Amino acid sequence: MKLFELIYMAMRTVVNNPMRTLLTMLGVIIGVSSVVTLVAIGQGTSASIEKQYEALGTNLIVVNLMGNGRATQLVYNDLMELEKLPEIQSIAPTIVKSSSNIKYDRTQEKYTVVGTNENYLTLMKGEIGSGRFISSADLEFRNQIVVLGTNVAKKYFGTLDPIGEDVNIDGVVFTVVGVLKEKGSNISGGVSLDDTAFVPLVTAQRAFKLGNIRTTYLEAPTKDQLTDAQNTITQYLTYKFKSTTGYQVQNQDELMKARVAASSSLNNQLISVACISLLVGGIGIMNIMLVTVSERTREIGIRKSIGAKRRNILMQFLIEATVISGLGGIIGLLLGSGLALAWPLFNPKQATVLSFDVGLYSFLFSVGVGMIFGLYPANKASKLRPIDALRTD
Repeated sequence: MKLFELIYMAMRTVVNNPMRTLLTMLGVIIGVSSVVTLVAIGQGTSASIEKQYEALGTNLIVVNLMGNGRATQLVYNDLMELEKLPEIQSIAPTIVKSSSNIKYDRTQEKYTVVGTNENYLTLMKGEIGSGRFISSADLEFRNQIVVLGTNVAKKYFGTLDPIGEDVNIDGVVFTVVGVLKEKGSNISGGVSLDDTAFVPLVTAQRAFKLGNIRTTYLEAPTKDQLTDAQNTITQYLTYKFKSTTGYQVQNQDELMKARVAASSSLNNQLISVACISLLVGGIGIMNIMLVTVSERTREIGIRKSIGAKRRNILMQFLIEATVISGLGGIIGLLLGSGLALAWPLFNPKQATVLSFDVGLYSFLFSVGVGMIFGLYPANKASKLRPIDALRTD
């Protein structure tokens, strides 16, 4: 029997039992659509991470302190002395106070407050929308001024100009001197410029009784000097703390690769879970094919009695299982692609990127699942003796 005849017979079985076939394909549909959607989300996340890091430039170095005792102490003035070196262009030490209560009039919400200096905005590629940013004089005189991210300003002032207004941050009054333009996520700092309030570093330390500087951003003049700048800050920390541990020095490329790797690892775990649905779908196909063999035992006996060989029966049921899983794979591809394309409509911050290769591999995997799990029922059908099959009612 020719292949196209076997496929035609399999399609007739599908058409004659649409509901049972659909329920049989459900596991495959869910598995393939989940894989396609999750990969699209994962690749979209990776592309978004790379885009944001590129927006920050390639000359940035981030220093994080992780140790205890002496390895948690960085002095602002000592750090700023490093700006005199030719391989370091600018430095922005920071201290972060998460979930600070910011109050204006009767409105009170929690936002992140960052204490830093005048270099921070330039390093993070942010822009002033109105007013000004922190200046060196603000740090020198410990001025109680604050620069608001665009979302923070909108929350308290709407469309009004907040410059010159006073806001209360954890019981301390600060005067608004500037508002930033909308920027989006600042992935290196772990905070969004739009949802943050910025105050002079020394003022933050005194007003909020914050501890030591734990995160510092440095910028090399050019990408070619990035390695020299990274080596310089590493040597400085090693000398200061008399240790090579307790701190981490990373450049933009390293940070991006780490974030992409973490995102890919999580995505791969989710894909693994989705693949279980494909295996469950394969078991469903095997079960329904066993039922089909039982229901069509007499048909098998008649076909064998008129000359059908064992391989013909085997191929008939194997093709039928493959067609069912293949159709499930196609429906899953269409459903997964639709979900991936629709996802940004419900979550605008999450981009998705469809992958042709992943879609093709998912489809081929679904077909393979049908063939593997359909082999046992097909083999069982092919081994039926004609005389026993014909006796079946």
